[in-house]
Amino acid sequence: MAEFDVDLFVIGGGSGGVRAARIAAGHGARVMIAEEYRMGGTCVIRGCVPKKLFVIGSHFRQDLEDAAGFGWTVPPASFDWPTLIANKDKEIARLEAAYTTNVEKSGAQIVKSRAVIEDKHTVRLLENDKRITARYILIATGGAPNHGAAIPGIEHVISSNEAFHLARLPKRIVIQGGGYIALEFAGIFAGFGSDVTVIYRGDNILRGFDEDVRTHVRSEMEKQGITILTGCTVTRVDRHGESFTTHLSNGSSIGSDQVMFAIGRHPNVANLGLEKAGVAINPSNGGIAVDHFSRSSVDSIYAIGDVTHRFNLTPVAIREGHAFADTVFGKREVTVDHANIPTAVFSQPEVGTVGLTETEARAQFSHVDIYKTTFRPIKATMSGRDTRVLMKLVVDGSSDRVLGCHIVGDAAAEITQAVAIAVKMKATKADFDATIALHPTAAEELVTMRTPTARHVRQAAE
Repeated sequence: MAEFDVDLFVIGGGSGGVRAARIAAGHGARVMIAEEYRMGGTCVIRGCVPKKLFVIGSHFRQDLEDAAGFGWTVPPASFDWPTLIANKDKEIARLEAAYTTNVEKSGAQIVKSRAVIEDKHTVRLLENDKRITARYILIATGGAPNHGAAIPGIEHVISSNEAFHLARLPKRIVIQGGGYIALEFAGIFAGFGSDVTVIYRGDNILRGFDEDVRTHVRSEMEKQGITILTGCTVTRVDRHGESFTTHLSNGSSIGSDQVMFAIGRHPNVANLGLEKAGVAINPSNGGIAVDHFSRSSVDSIYAIGDVTHRFNLTPVAIREGHAFADTVFGKREVTVDHANIPTAVFSQPEVGTVGLTETEARAQFSHVDIYKTTFRPIKATMSGRDTRVLMKLVVDGSSDRVLGCHIVGDAAAEITQAVAIAVKMKATKADFDATIALHPTAAEELVTMRTPTARHVRQAAE
């Protein structure tokens, strides 16, 4: 009789947990995975995928307007929000079914239940109060929207979760937040015709991104009619039937049909039984504390993805899940290199970035060269749209290595994915210069910028 019911019990059926379950099963492990909501997790069900579909849909408004410059006469178009929601739901259901099928094909067993940890080798399924013993437990429960401190009227505020299921498109919406989710939904709602106001407590949006990116994105969004108010926060939300009044810390107020908060996410660690099992929480970020193998303070319990609050990106969770399975069940130690992770903000305009910002590079390197250009994209020369693309390379002036690449404009994410390979391989500016341009493209600017726009040399301390 086996010592444990399964070799691996995974809590959470999102991208990271699913990858870990499938790879572990492929290595011959007996695997069970529990998901209390829907297979696919945040990214597939109410995150990256439906968000990108909304972004694509919202961009057609601009495309229809731009068509006139190319000789097209387009009759007045109309938009139907319920059709978008229904078609999105259909696609998400298809993806959920695919996730379920792929897990089952791998040999892993899915249980539809919330699971909590009883001890270092035992989990309890709340659906039927059944206990499962496992040689290893993997926590992959992700994160959840965080509305911040309680304020009067907080019950009227929605998160991105609810935004995917609104019965109707709001004519006016107030969004608090200045990061990925806030700016992506600002562009989505504005693209569909909503009047959008963004509220952010800092001095500028996209904290942590390159300063030129932050400035450029804000300028472009404001050109589109999106109001961005910085240096203030929401202090109260009043409801008046189907409308709301949002009160700000600067003393002003805004009327709207919807109020959305996207000020951050917190790790899903509550009520998992972590304390009972002795799993430590990282005091600096509130996530499960893990080592470079994603092992927690309990040697049989591991954690990956957003629940660790390291790098909250779906591809990172997938890579961590794969590395865990290879390490524990594949008989080879694999760690994840968290350096130079490419990321994108599907705002409008889109942002793609990989590597160091100018500020980070100047703090770490004594000689930093900056290559930067802004230009009108070729489409805008015919459409007449007032928009510009930003491209920027951050280079170590001593070794000539490209430390970072930052792009704002159409297809920024697609371009950055390819550039990330070069940055990961430690390509030099000379390597970029030696690459023949692909013309006419926006990306050719990355291999044709010859002269630094700025040079920063830090004097050695005497």
